[in-house]
Amino acid sequence: MREILFNEFYMLRSSLTLIAVTISGLLHAAPNENSENIERVIITGSRVIENIDEVPASITIISQADIQEQLKITPELQNMLAQLVPGMAPSTGTASNASQTLRGRAALIMIDGVPQSTPLRNGSLGIKSLDPSAIERIEVIKGATSIYGNGAAGGIINYITKKAASDKQLTGSASISSRFSAVKFEDTLGLRYNASVNGQQNNLSYVLSASYEENGLQRDAQGDVPGLMYGLSDSETENIFAKLGYQIDNDKSVQFTYNFYKSQQQSDLIDVTGSVNSGEKTYAVKAPANTDIKGVPQGPRGNHNFMMKYTDLALLDNTQLTVDLYKQTIENVFFFSAALANQSEGFDGGQSLIKSDKSGLRLTANSQFDFENVESTLIYGIDTLNDVTSQPLVDGRIWVPEMDMENIAGFLQTKWVVADDVVLKAGLRKESINLAVDDYQTLKLCREINQCSVAMDVKGDTLHYSATTYNIAAKYNAYPQFSPFISFSQGADISDTGRLLRAATVNDIADIQTEASIIDNYELGFTSEFDDLRFEVAAYRSTSELGTTNKFNAATGVYEPVRAPQKIWGYEALVQYQLNQSLAINATYSWIEGKNTAQDVYLGAQQISAPKATVNLRWQALENASLSINYLHVGNRKRFEKIEGEYVGDQGPIDNYQVVNLSGQMLFEHYKVFVGIENLFNQDYYSARSQSFTYKGYNTKSIGTTVNLGLSIDF
Repeated sequence: MREILFNEFYMLRSSLTLIAVTISGLLHAAPNENSENIERVIITGSRVIENIDEVPASITIISQADIQEQLKITPELQNMLAQLVPGMAPSTGTASNASQTLRGRAALIMIDGVPQSTPLRNGSLGIKSLDPSAIERIEVIKGATSIYGNGAAGGIINYITKKAASDKQLTGSASISSRFSAVKFEDTLGLRYNASVNGQQNNLSYVLSASYEENGLQRDAQGDVPGLMYGLSDSETENIFAKLGYQIDNDKSVQFTYNFYKSQQQSDLIDVTGSVNSGEKTYAVKAPANTDIKGVPQGPRGNHNFMMKYTDLALLDNTQLTVDLYKQTIENVFFFSAALANQSEGFDGGQSLIKSDKSGLRLTANSQFDFENVESTLIYGIDTLNDVTSQPLVDGRIWVPEMDMENIAGFLQTKWVVADDVVLKAGLRKESINLAVDDYQTLKLCREINQCSVAMDVKGDTLHYSATTYNIAAKYNAYPQFSPFISFSQGADISDTGRLLRAATVNDIADIQTEASIIDNYELGFTSEFDDLRFEVAAYRSTSELGTTNKFNAATGVYEPVRAPQKIWGYEALVQYQLNQSLAINATYSWIEGKNTAQDVYLGAQQISAPKATVNLRWQALENASLSINYLHVGNRKRFEKIEGEYVGDQGPIDNYQVVNLSGQMLFEHYKVFVGIENLFNQDYYSARSQSFTYKGYNTKSIGTTVNLGLSIDF
């Protein structure tokens, strides 16, 4: 099998090269972009390119160098974001990002501005939607915002994909690597390869990228296989990415992008289920002979993104226009769960999938005006979106009915730079949403034969939402040693309406508490630079009148959503220091807390993460050799008492843990060899989510020492 996969790798590389050579015959080289300038601009916060120093908000940019460094250890984007983004909750160590919030709320995951999350029924799988090898950089804007519409309650994580960055007709790279457990090698050997080509000639540019990864078994610090729920053992991941651009003239260009992503787990193992309350971990073992393994492979079946971007840099003398048109289809399959049983109808469990079909259009214009000592920018436009989302079961039962959302919004954002030092921003967005749901019946579910929910016939309707959200911010840039900012921003959110619909206990959709939530986000912070030393500090407060949490109904065995006002607050800090030409250090700290203010009780781990600290050390030991050490510390969070002798829901106590990763590389003329070691000291621990989630099957231990060896070639 391994020999076949190695052969496929070289065939893939050759195929991409052949395609690129064919295209390059039509092309003419263009100059390379300055990478330093790229790292100083951002497009996510206001939807147009602007200098990061003129953005009065907390921003994290993960550069191409950061991504490549983390890729030596693991290709999991959840781990990268947790390590590099202050305010991002610790990684779950699985395929799911449930509980991995951004400042205590869900983030909107995007690829080049196109949403990958499914806010109408948030399955928490959006972070894994693109292979890191196709990403140029990641822009993270923290705090509630409505600049891209529904789903950005905690902020935005935007994957900016690679552009043709070559001054040649054809250039490319290929890499191959293998991961395995250093605790117990048996059946753990995995293989990953990716190849890409790009080029520019005359007015045409292209990027083609493909990757494939086959995981072996993962093993924890004791050598056992972690449980299969959202597991990464025996999973296969495929990604195909293509981008084609054409420069019509000096001002006008058009770009077409396609992204295909698939990641599914196919295993012959079964779980031995433990419990947070009993202290026994969940782990997987080989299924006994003649065992019927239930369900179909879990994970994205094959998600498709089609994008078209048209840009006119001189629509008028002082006005630019960008038009984004996109289409997306998603099918994310979840694990087989006994909680979806209905014994009276012959179902001993079930397996759900989230289906989402989005199409949208974004028109963004920006105009610049210069007055005496004042530079002003007006950003304005219209967004339209149709999002059809549902959550059926694989066996044909309907858990969440089809929700058909029509969304149109207009927005205006202004920026004023006064005397080069004072940046003022203000804006608003007017949202109009129609959400249509046909008549449906809730699903009868039985945790036990005599512990069942009651099926309800619910009258459908079209729900209407209208909201105007505002933002205002200021930043003072006169002194690099102290550059403060202050901001207020709002987000309008109707996330996870599907969870409300599936747990309905009334007969009319109009009586379900599906109101939109308006989130108010207040933030105060500063940046400071002293030669080779940089600080970033921010404190924030986020309030909403209708947050959503869970409460267990013992009579029915179902976790039911609870709408209640919430307050979330916290602070975070980042320090970067270039000790000398060969040694650099980056450290972060995040602390967050939140409450249901109606009952004055703390929010659970589904939203609020334990304190987190990270340290990243990079050492350029030799001109052609480097070494990196990553340290993660997750602190204690113990806010809840036992109920009738047990912890419930997402209220398990979190004990602190720390993990160290190591990576290094050696460069040669046309290739490099690299090694990454995850959990260098074989720390035996549960992730924060595994400790806090008392739901059956979630208490899996994280992986023990795992080695990644690879080779990368440029051509």
